[in-house]
Amino acid sequence: MLTGVILAGGQNSRMNGENKAFLMLDHMTFIDRQIREMKKHCSEVIIVSSDPAPYLRTLERGIRILTDYYPGKGPLGGMYSGLTLASSDRVWVAGCDMPYISDAAAQLMLARLDEGIDAVLPWIDHQLYPLHGVYHRRCAQPIRALLEQGEVTFPPLLKQLIWCEMPEGEFLKNQIDPRFVIAIKTPEDYEQAVSYSESLQMNYRLGL
Repeated sequence: MLTGVILAGGQNSRMNGENKAFLMLDHMTFIDRQIREMKKHCSEVIIVSSDPAPYLRTLERGIRILTDYYPGKGPLGGMYSGLTLASSDRVWVAGCDMPYISDAAAQLMLARLDEGIDAVLPWIDHQLYPLHGVYHRRCAQPIRALLEQGEVTFPPLLKQLIWCEMPEGEFLKNQIDPRFVIAIKTPEDYEQAVSYSESLQMNYRLGL
């Protein structure tokens, strides 16, 4: 079993305060795209937010919406909430600003998450991506300890976990587009995503 967790607790300051979860791409919001992708194999989908009201009003029934235990503490705060309350031992974690998340990529990483491994993380273009990683829920305890110490970034956590990377070549070998790690941080990022999507649709219509 696998739980999908979407972290939606950011301040969206670089998007001029606009909630990235509700940005539109291909006639769907980011959050709806993510839920659709996660539901392919996840037995449950959890959204963690410091402001759950917008999600309660708009999302389908069956999606668990949790209030962030540690608001303002970045992704680690949201991860702690999601991991603690997940019903599955294995948890796929993504940020709400990642419109291209890939179930196929998550399944590939899940297959490597055996009993001796705490997390499997994508390594794309010479960079590690803790978000879109697959974690064992036991990671909640070291996360909590770090948060209590005021640590809110991933490097101190990774020093305490037994983790492995999934290199870009593994995804490519399995016909998985590595763009699944892309996160939309700024209006310029969003414009590029929309333009890319429109070009794909045009190529499809032209049979290219």
